[in-house]
Amino acid sequence: MSIIGLIGSGHIGGTIARLAVGAGHEVVLSNRRGPDSLADLVAELGPKARAATPAEAAAAGDLVVVTVPLHAYKSVPVEELRGKVVIDTNNYYPQRDDTIAELEDESTTTSELLQAHLPESFVVKGFNNIYFKHIAELARPRGDGGRSVLAIAGDSDAAKRTVTDFLDSIGWDAYDVGPLAEGWRFQRDTPAYGLPYLSEKPQNGSLDVPGRQATADDFEPLLKAAKRYRDM
Repeated sequence: MSIIGLIGSGHIGGTIARLAVGAGHEVVLSNRRGPDSLADLVAELGPKARAATPAEAAAAGDLVVVTVPLHAYKSVPVEELRGKVVIDTNNYYPQRDDTIAELEDESTTTSELLQAHLPESFVVKGFNNIYFKHIAELARPRGDGGRSVLAIAGDSDAAKRTVTDFLDSIGWDAYDVGPLAEGWRFQRDTPAYGLPYLSEKPQNGSLDVPGRQATADDFEPLLKAAKRYRDM
C-alpha cells in the first residue's frame, strides 16, 4: 500500500482520499487553509489519514494528487515533488482562473502547464473529466463486469503504470489517451468531458445525475470526435 499525498482536499480530493483509505492506502491531506480546517475529514477517514501543509503532503506522498484551481498551479511545491508521480485533475475555466494566454491560443494544455512548473516530476492527467460524485459511485472491485475506465494522459509510461495501478486499487481501469499533449481530448467542453458517465441528459448543464458505466469502447469515438476550442 502507498501513501497518497493530496494537494487540495475539496470535492475531488476528498473523494479520492475516501477511496484510497478504503483500499488500504494512507493519505496525507492538505489545502490552502491549513491542517486545522481538515480536522473533520481526517476524523471521518480514521487512522490512515492525517492533515498537513501542501509541502508536507508533497514530501510524504509516494503518489501525489494535485487538485487545486488552475490559477493556483504555481503554488504547488516543486522541490518536494522532485522525481515523483503527480496526478493532475485540472481544467481551465476562464471565469474562475482568469485568462491564460497559452491556453487561449492552445499552444499548450493544462497538465503541460503543471509539468512545466514541475520539470523533474512525472505528471499524469486524470480525474478531470468526471463529476466528483461519480468517482465514488462508479468504483467497482477488480473483475467486476460493471467497471468503468478513467482517461489518463502522460509523457512517462512508467508514471502511467503507477497511476494505472492506483486506479485499479480504488476501483477503476485506466484508458491511456497518450502523451500530455493529447490531454485536450478530454478537457472541458469536449464529448468525453463528464458525459460518458451520465445515465441521463443533464439539466441546466449540471452533471449531478446518477452515473453509469463508461467503457473503453464508449470513450474511443468520443476522444476521436474532440475538437479544439478554435474549431468549435
